[in-house]
Amino acid sequence: MTLFNPEDCLILVVDDVKLNLRIIANILDKVGYEYTLVSNGNQALERVNSARPDLILLDLMMPEMDGLEVCEKIQTNPELSEIPIIFISASKEQDHLLKAFEKGAVDYIIKPFYAAELLARVRMHLELKYSRQELKKLLHEQGELVKKLETLANTDSLTGVWNRRYLLMIAEQEIKRSQRYYLPFAVLLIDIDFFKRINDTFGHNIGDEVIIFMTKTVLSYLRQVDSFGRFGGEEFVVLLPETDINAAITVAERIREKIETQYIFVGSKKVSITVSIGVSSYKFGDKTIDPIIQRADKALYQAKNQGRNRVIADTAGNKE
Repeated sequence: MTLFNPEDCLILVVDDVKLNLRIIANILDKVGYEYTLVSNGNQALERVNSARPDLILLDLMMPEMDGLEVCEKIQTNPELSEIPIIFISASKEQDHLLKAFEKGAVDYIIKPFYAAELLARVRMHLELKYSRQELKKLLHEQGELVKKLETLANTDSLTGVWNRRYLLMIAEQEIKRSQRYYLPFAVLLIDIDFFKRINDTFGHNIGDEVIIFMTKTVLSYLRQVDSFGRFGGEEFVVLLPETDINAAITVAERIREKIETQYIFVGSKKVSITVSIGVSSYKFGDKTIDPIIQRADKALYQAKNQGRNRVIADTAGNKE
């Protein structure tokens, strides 16, 4: 299967002898290649930058700036270095051949050459170039697909925040940091008050909108280092690294107050919600995230028993 059409390929030909330029141009023209011709090294560099050819046929021996120097300058430019360069020279010296490949050439044709040989080498290196480009494109697409799959595996489909599994993994990492560096670490457990009543009254679609609204509000009060995820249903967890219990209470109160004063529209009706928040923090001796979340859950239970729409913190025995 042909990877390219000659008409789609631009070839730069560099030679200080006009007759050589005409000969090569005629050969390329018969196949249908697009080409551009220059007669010295400086022109070659200018044309490469402006035209961005698909391949370069470069004379080795030229006055002022020879082909080796031109090749070296092209290869040092990351935007141009993948353009294949084929040297064309009357020199048969092995030293010239080795230097050409050292500077980055992909091939070397000795004058006089046959038209069929020139076209075969041009075609081969263009096919190789396009194959590499296709491979890079496929690898990039594969990488993007892997990222999307990882995101799907780690996030809640409704809200886009972390799911329970991934949030617990982050939490274990934060526990280890707190243990190693003696850093404070706090957790907020957030629950939407009377969420079942919202679903029963307005339907699950509105319930979903309420969850999304609450999620956006919480995110607006968090730092980049904080983590936020859905634990299940209407229950969410916030991880606050390097945050003591008092600072965590402040964050929780700001979130609660902001949600209490906001509302969403359901038709012509305004629907307001409140949240209850349990707060806990890392204590010396905690080996995993489980006891911290358990303490936050107990605090949340107290908040609901005391009338909801409030923040309760587990402050007993904190050593931070």
